[in-house]
Amino acid sequence: MKKPSFDDIYMDLATSLALRSHCVKAQVGAVLTKDSRVISLGYNGPPAGTHNCDEQWPIEGCPRDSKGSCSLALHAEQNAILYASKNNVEISGSTLYVTLSPCISCARVIFTTGIKRVIYLNSYADFKGLKSDEGVDFLVKFGVDVSRYTSTK
Repeated sequence: MKKPSFDDIYMDLATSLALRSHCVKAQVGAVLTKDSRVISLGYNGPPAGTHNCDEQWPIEGCPRDSKGSCSLALHAEQNAILYASKNNVEISGSTLYVTLSPCISCARVIFTTGIKRVIYLNSYADFKGLKSDEGVDFLVKFGVDVSRYTSTK
């Protein structure tokens, strides 16, 4: 019997976590790992204790900010990193699995926290209609190992 790779296991988990999102625009999941162990999880949506967009604004989603983005949402990567940080979990040297490649803002946080490897499923640029994956470009430029997920199943 062939055992699944950790990449397959963690991307499957990130994909399942995305289903927990209350965002009506996109559902994104993230898994932060270190030494082949899960150290934190996250999915996109508003901060705990605020609104659930799919319940409050089921058709149009939450109000937009000045840049046209969700005014309430934290990205999946941000939630995973913030939860780890809040619980004093060492992030430096970890690997992040995420269902949508990081935006430029998340890329800055990923780099600053010392995450060394990012594996993503889908392209943020394709999702947003951008020319390039700015977040991926930023991370690669500064030495983070970034790759698009390829299943070994």
